[in-house]
Amino acid sequence: MRFLLGEGHDDETLNPLEELTKKFGEILGKATNIQITPLVYEETQKAPSNTSSAEKEAIRPLDKIESFNFKPREIKDYLDRFVIEQHAAKKVLSVAICDHYHHVRRCIENPTQKDQDYSKQNLLILGPTGVGKTYLVRNIAKLIGVPFIKADATKFSETGYVGSDVEDLVRDLVKAANGDVNLAQYGIIFIDEVDKIAGSGDSRDISGRGVQINLLKLMEDTDVNILGPNDMVRQMRSMMNLSRQKQQADTISTRHILFIVSGAFDKLEEIIKQRIGASSIGFNGKSQDPRTDTDVYFQKVKTEDFIRYGFEPEFIGRLPVRVACQSLKKKELKQILSSSEGSILRQYQEDFLGYGIQLEVTDDALDLISTMAEEEKTGARGLLTVLETCLRDFKFDLPSTTVKHFQLTADIVRDPLPALQLMLLQAQKEYPTSSREAITRFCDSFLKAYGLSLELTEKVMSFLQEQSQHSGKTLRSVCELYFKDFHYGLPLVARSTGKHHFVIDLPHLQNPNGALASWIQENIATQQTADSENITTQQIPSQEEPNDGTTTS
Repeated sequence: MRFLLGEGHDDETLNPLEELTKKFGEILGKATNIQITPLVYEETQKAPSNTSSAEKEAIRPLDKIESFNFKPREIKDYLDRFVIEQHAAKKVLSVAICDHYHHVRRCIENPTQKDQDYSKQNLLILGPTGVGKTYLVRNIAKLIGVPFIKADATKFSETGYVGSDVEDLVRDLVKAANGDVNLAQYGIIFIDEVDKIAGSGDSRDISGRGVQINLLKLMEDTDVNILGPNDMVRQMRSMMNLSRQKQQADTISTRHILFIVSGAFDKLEEIIKQRIGASSIGFNGKSQDPRTDTDVYFQKVKTEDFIRYGFEPEFIGRLPVRVACQSLKKKELKQILSSSEGSILRQYQEDFLGYGIQLEVTDDALDLISTMAEEEKTGARGLLTVLETCLRDFKFDLPSTTVKHFQLTADIVRDPLPALQLMLLQAQKEYPTSSREAITRFCDSFLKAYGLSLELTEKVMSFLQEQSQHSGKTLRSVCELYFKDFHYGLPLVARSTGKHHFVIDLPHLQNPNGALASWIQENIATQQTADSENITTQQIPSQEEPNDGTTTS
């Protein structure tokens, strides 16, 4: 369709359709929050020398990748701060990450290298639950500065109509990069529970096989549409592109996206045993700890074991780097509690500190918690189970008391309830002082919220304390209950009367509606008295003679 432009219009002026298309595209871009930028290696976004650090970060999101110069041991040292043990897994991950991102850096520096053949080192991590598989990869992504997403393989289906489409992984990665496609193309995709998409033995699940094939395409080098096929925005954008000679690129390449998959592989040990025989690795009789046997067998896993487990040869072939994480014992679990920067115990201490309570844990308590967590057989997650069971009631009750210090010992871990009851009994002795402080805090919050000050009589203070003790509710809850009508009524009274200070006596608290009405009536009576006095004053005749130059007869 050709539009005739009137006089005074330049040939390069946009016709109405092109102008409308441009505006529509801007609206779509804002709605989807996806910045579709050309996928190029040239450094076209260099920041000026006078640009601030914040502006440079906004302009150059790839700075950390382009300056990647980590060595494998440096990455492992960083991981040691967060994950205890798993030295073999850390070494394998560190080498694979360095190889991959050094290659990415070279491709950015020299665009001609992007066309060279490169075998991407996608990883497969084996190991029981709670040993730190996800935590390892998440901290690596944080160190490098690349977007990271985690998904469970069980949520995907072959078609995407039931469940999720595997290409949604790449789209989620773009979202994690705040819509920056150039940054997302170097991100990390972590797929957990990948063993669940494999059939048992030689009879493979058809749906799981389809998911493997689709993942196989992603792990190689393919272009993925940033918007899904059923996305309304994509359909509207396609219609909009019909009017353009040069269509807008809306895909992302998976060539440099690193894929890491993991799983517990519960039945894989039996397959390895059948292949090599139990006696060939030095076990005489039954081991005292079957998880130790599993750790040793996993170290000897081969591609044929994964194929027998139910994986497609092509799929497992795209995961050339494999490593097994070992199960955690009492010693490692105690180290997690005491020295890991991501310790769940530190999180609990911060939770208590939020209420002004200092939590101290003795060494014998750490030993017992670690022992109980090992019995849970869920790795580091067992620590959370034990701590939550032990400290749940303390977190519920202590914040409402005057307790400011709490020492967790082995005896309390074994039987928490008696210790809690003793602490609550001791706190009751300090109740009168603490309760007055709680009431004062309520009055202060009322003043801050409404600009109205409350003065409570001694009868009211005693009444609120008694109600709190009898009901088992906190004083804050009791105050909110008895002052709920004052929240709405007193601001109305203040606007009508100009009064901003209220003395609350027990009859006012027990009958708030009557109190509010009486204050308004008092104000009306006062106003009427004042009006009467004004009228009387106006009716008194003036004693001064008029000074207008006239005379009276």
